[in-house]
Amino acid sequence: MAAVYRAGAALFRAGRPALLGAHRVQSTLSYAQTIENVPETKLTTLENGLRIATEESDQPTCTVGVWLEVGSRYETENNNGVGNFLEHMVLKGTKRHPHLALEREIASRGAHLNAYTSREQTAYYMKTLAKDMPTAVELLSELVQNSSFSEADVESGRQLVLQEMQEMESSLEDVSFDYLHATAFQGTPLSYTVVGPSKNIKDLKRSDLLEFMTGHFKGPRIVLAASGGVRHEDVVALARQHLSGIPSTYEDDAIPVLSPCRFTGSQMLVRDDAMPFAHIAIAVEGVGANNPDMIPLSIATSLIGSWDRTYGGGANHSSRLARIAVENKLGHSFRSFNTCYSDTGLWGIHLVCDGMNIEDMLHFAQDEWMRLCTSVTDSEVNRAKNLLKTHLVAQLDGTTPTCAEIGQQVLSHGRHVSLAEWNSRIDAVDAQVLREVCTRYIYDQCPAIGAVGPIEQLPDYNRIRSAMYWLRL
Repeated sequence: MAAVYRAGAALFRAGRPALLGAHRVQSTLSYAQTIENVPETKLTTLENGLRIATEESDQPTCTVGVWLEVGSRYETENNNGVGNFLEHMVLKGTKRHPHLALEREIASRGAHLNAYTSREQTAYYMKTLAKDMPTAVELLSELVQNSSFSEADVESGRQLVLQEMQEMESSLEDVSFDYLHATAFQGTPLSYTVVGPSKNIKDLKRSDLLEFMTGHFKGPRIVLAASGGVRHEDVVALARQHLSGIPSTYEDDAIPVLSPCRFTGSQMLVRDDAMPFAHIAIAVEGVGANNPDMIPLSIATSLIGSWDRTYGGGANHSSRLARIAVENKLGHSFRSFNTCYSDTGLWGIHLVCDGMNIEDMLHFAQDEWMRLCTSVTDSEVNRAKNLLKTHLVAQLDGTTPTCAEIGQQVLSHGRHVSLAEWNSRIDAVDAQVLREVCTRYIYDQCPAIGAVGPIEQLPDYNRIRSAMYWLRL
């Protein structure tokens, strides 16, 4: 369940008391009507196992994408980074649509083509006018089946990936999260970075890319998702025409099965006093996307919240941790997170602060974690539930986030979970349930820590571990 954080202008409207009261009633009705009137997601499976999921609306644009159940978790130590490399190669065009011709085709239609690779999923998607949906399906089908992979393109893609790796090193938040995964899931594929080490990128060959593609791009692991001005029957017909040739079987019937990724409470620290701020990611083991405890943990994430001092207004923030940070002049920003994979996850917080405030900021953050387990109130939980609902409704804003949600959820859950169902599951959580779930996953658990920057004042791991429980008479 992804969350898109946006502020609604309606929250800041003012008026006379009588009118304001009327506006509140209409807003409540509007929210209920909104979640009930979301278009149904239609799902069809082809003979080769490929699934087509669509959400139809009367919008003049649409987003179409191919979501694949493959990412860095499916790689080995020797080819780590091949999936991200492959993503760049796929976007370089096909034999029928070379790179420049592909770019001209997309630009002439005012469309936008993009892609991403994560630890468990890869996606290629295009936003375009609704009338150009057939062209979008045709181009995406070509990209995932008939990419050219010339030697010249491979070398060009190699340089592009190496440049991307240099740029990512400047994003300390990404670096700290990579360290967090490396230590939390050490010795398992979830510890690998998505881009891989530079040595692998320099050594990967054209044959490695083709082998990875043919070994993982299989019908049952692919979802063609579409949202906006589309008709489900039309998308299915196009999928039969362009994607039915994707095989569903594996060589020697060797279907890859993900091995469990063990969580280890530990830390990975890189001290660099030349950096202006320390980036610290601390987390406990969370849950997989299909675990029912994912909802209470998502509410807990909303309750801790996020804050950046450049936004202002922290003294009146709904997040108690944000108010503490402002009142005590601590930290630059923080963001709570609940990252879910297929069978495990990470629940925690990312802190950005100067070197002298690390200990205090970490103390207050862990103190809030203990409050979640012991004394969080119904009023706080209700506020966090409303915030989470707002984030979910915000995803109705645009065909691209809707299409991404459909593709991701069909891969993760086997279906697209409706907003009405999410709403019902959120409403079922109260303060007692939240305390019980948080106690199960947070209280007296060994955390994993990834940190980079001026971290001399970061407390010893044993001290951090001792703050994961309270001793009270």
